Amino acid sequence: MLLIPCPWCGSRDEAEFHYGGQAHVPYPEDPASLDDTQWARYLFFRANPKGPLAERWCHTDGCRRWFNAVRNTATHDILAVYKPGEPRPVIA
Repeated sequence: MLLIPCPWCGSRDEAEFHYGGQAHVPYPEDPASLDDTQWARYLFFRANPKGPLAERWCHTDGCRRWFNAVRNTATHDILAVYKPGEPRPVIA
């Protein structure tokens, strides 16, 4: 069981959350100018590191708010959580 710390509700079971993908992926500035290859890169290509990755999560069975978490993809440890609009914490 993975405990995920919601910034508003505290630690809860992973079953209460919905994964939202990689965090901090900027929307294209001029989406109408993108060709199919560029759209595919925006929609489907994401980082896949072995180690810390910033992700988006939603506490669907709790406060229903979105937040960001830095999770180690090798160990599944949650290294930090932060609210949208806050800067990504520096992880040593």
